[in-house]
Amino acid sequence: MKNHKYLLVALLICCALGLPKAMFATALPTNGPKHVVFLISEDPLNYEAHLTVPPFAEMLDEKYENLKITVLKGKGTHGAYRFPNLEILEEADLLVVFCRRLALPFDQMTSIKNYLRSGKPLVGLRTANHGFSVRDEVEPGFEGWWGFVPDILGCENNGYFPEKLGTIVSAYLGAENHSILNGLDLKNWKSKGQVYKVKPIIDPNAEVLLNGKPRGKSAIEPIAWTRNTAYGGKVFYTSLGYPTDFKQAPFIQLLINSIHWALEKE
Repeated sequence: MKNHKYLLVALLICCALGLPKAMFATALPTNGPKHVVFLISEDPLNYEAHLTVPPFAEMLDEKYENLKITVLKGKGTHGAYRFPNLEILEEADLLVVFCRRLALPFDQMTSIKNYLRSGKPLVGLRTANHGFSVRDEVEPGFEGWWGFVPDILGCENNGYFPEKLGTIVSAYLGAENHSILNGLDLKNWKSKGQVYKVKPIIDPNAEVLLNGKPRGKSAIEPIAWTRNTAYGGKVFYTSLGYPTDFKQAPFIQLLINSIHWALEKE
């Protein structure tokens, strides 16, 4: 009966949002809600993640009974940062990362690595592509993880185009029918955030979903893709996540879809 309740709620949400009903069917759990853990940090250069992610996470918690949401925001400097209650990762079904250049205590970084080595999924947002790439002096007892970007996200961090140019968003040719793009209005989608330079994607098997073009430039960069890690874990990454992106329906739907995609079993 409990699963029937989840199904009814999901169908009602689909109708309210005008989304395909089938997209949630395989994401519904059989053993209770799936636990999604967000890691965010407050940083003048982290695009206000500490202000945008909590309301989004609260919306997920309220609207999707098949999800249990936890947001962890830590404290410290780039060279010595600590998240509270990170041991909760042991029971997490999905990790979402939106933090920038953090060195963590050895035990906390080990917890993240163990989570990913177990084959569990990850969603990375914007600054995740330098989430643990620490340029500051790392304090004793703490460590960064430069390999997170190539090994887990499957890309390189090569800077960005000027912010004032913004981003024109479009679907990658042939990706229009991917489930993560279901229900997205891809017409006239523009972001005020700058385009991150990630070419060439290190993983040749990554499936690009969205392209980003700086206004007035001919350059095109992949800005959203999926891949599998060497441990079998599903990964979705997007370099979108500028503060005003969280006010745009296509971006919100992109995140909702990617979370459900990551939680689905193959």
